[in-house]
Formats: sequence, structure tokens, C-alpha cells
Amino acid sequence: MFGFLKKKDKKAKVEEIVEPTLTEEEKQTLNNQIQDLTKQIEAADPEQKEAMAQLYEQLGLAYAQLDDTEQAIKALETSLDYKLTIKDGYKKLMSLYNAKRAEAARNGDDVGIDYYMGKMDDMRQIAKKVTISG
Repeated sequence: MFGFLKKKDKKAKVEEIVEPTLTEEEKQTLNNQIQDLTKQIEAADPEQKEAMAQLYEQLGLAYAQLDDTEQAIKALETSLDYKLTIKDGYKKLMSLYNAKRAEAARNGDDVGIDYYMGKMDDMRQIAKKVTISG
């Protein structure tokens, strides 16, 4: 009646997660966006912390869409250096750190695992600070 003791078909439940690939046009659009953001960052006043944080966050998200993980991490970390937030950039950075940790685990790189676990702990501390400060 309820199927509590029935064997489940595991093959039916396993779904492969496939990231959609970007078309050449989408890649070109993202590269143009990255160029524009880079120019805006160069022209911006570094004392405008909120604006700089938003520009670097947008830059990091664009790099992430292009699968340029290293540049994405660098830009998103810089964004958080300017202003601590838990917006889309924070979420993407956390997922990039988790992916790097998983890659290190697959490669048996204990130092890499520890490094990215530490980074993820730092991100949790940022979430606590932002949540407490409102």
C-alpha cells in the first residue's frame, strides 16, 4: 500500500548534474562584461567601499560563469575585503571553495583540503558577523 518495504530502483533516482555549456556568443558577452567591469574598477574611487564591493562581486560572478575559478575566487575575495555581505558573491565563493576542497580530496591533497576547509570556516564567520550586525 505505501511501499515501505519495496526495493527502490537506484538507477532511476541517480541523475547526472550537467552544467549547461555556454555558446560562443554568451562567452563573448561575458568577456565584454568583464572588460567593462575592469574599466569601471580602474576608474572607481577605492574609498567608495560599497561600489567597489559590488563591482568586484559582479566581476567574480562573470568569471565564475566562464569557469575561470581562480579569477572568480580572487575577485569575490576582493569584494568581501571591501564589504562583508552574504549575497550572490558570497554564495558563489562558498561553492567555489567547496568545489576546490572536493577536488583536493579526489587528488588526495590533505594540505589543499585543510586550506579550503579553513576558507569555508572563514566564510561561515563572515555569515555570523553579517547576521549579527544586521
